[in-house]
Amino acid sequence: MISIKIFTFNAYSENTYVLFDETRECVIIDPGMYDGTEQNEIVAYIKEKNLNPVLLLNTHCHLDHIFGNKFVFDTYGLKPQFHKGELSVLQAVPAYAPQMGFSRYELSPEPENFLEETGTVNFGNSSLELIFAPGHSPAHLCFYNEADGFLIGGDVLFYGSIGRTDLPGGNHQQLIENIKTQLFPLPDAVKVYPGHGPATTIGFEKEHNPFF
Repeated sequence: MISIKIFTFNAYSENTYVLFDETRECVIIDPGMYDGTEQNEIVAYIKEKNLNPVLLLNTHCHLDHIFGNKFVFDTYGLKPQFHKGELSVLQAVPAYAPQMGFSRYELSPEPENFLEETGTVNFGNSSLELIFAPGHSPAHLCFYNEADGFLIGGDVLFYGSIGRTDLPGGNHQQLIENIKTQLFPLPDAVKVYPGHGPATTIGFEKEHNPFF
């Protein structure tokens, strides 16, 4: 059984996730911590729960989802893993972060291993299935766990909304199509943990999301 801890970090109120199972191995997904207070918060939690971080995953590489990549690398020795189609997005961050008011952005390390469009990543006794759903960003991945019925969705599907598509590499039609074909076939009860805002379910969004 996977436990999920949600932190909300940085000026964009980004959701950072720590997933762990009974082995105490844990995965950090989309580390958004920007300042020392936020960094301390996640370290304290990992210590308190006696967790062993073994993976750093990014759903995509917009700045609010990667602020903490360098800190996680410095603290736990983990390089990020994401789809190679997001590498140019990651590499663009240093040029625009200061314009957005983030002059203290610390350069993220680049992956040694990239994630594919399909497959699984494993930690402890658990695994996450990769679901490729670009549209908000060029090579966005979601992480699905069938056994526990949840999806770490990044900025694809939100409670009553969808990811914005006006940033470089965004494509509205592609995003709509991928939500319909990649996410909506999942069971209605699947809980969706998004990159911003409250969790929702596949069934609720199929019925109530104004974009569909």
